[in-house]
Amino acid sequence: MFIVSLNYKCQLEEVDKRLDAHVAYLKQEYINGSFIASGRKNPRTGGIILSNVKTKTELEAILAKDPFYQAGIAEYDITEFIPSMVAEGFEKLM
Repeated sequence: MFIVSLNYKCQLEEVDKRLDAHVAYLKQEYINGSFIASGRKNPRTGGIILSNVKTKTELEAILAKDPFYQAGIAEYDITEFIPSMVAEGFEKLM
């Protein structure tokens, strides 16, 4: 499993111009089964994506399709982790 932390490299006005395309990209990756959760950081300096793809290389290829990435308005920090415990109802994450 991977945690992707996006950090914006520009003003929010530039982010908002590409937000609809970014959301469409996210929705497609949910359909593809690549992402399991995502959302904005608070304060709004970027976002977080949880991914269950098998390899970092696969994830990097998927992230390269993100309109935010393609426009160079966000940087991506990828952390891999292996869940060893989960709360009731989240067993699928194991």
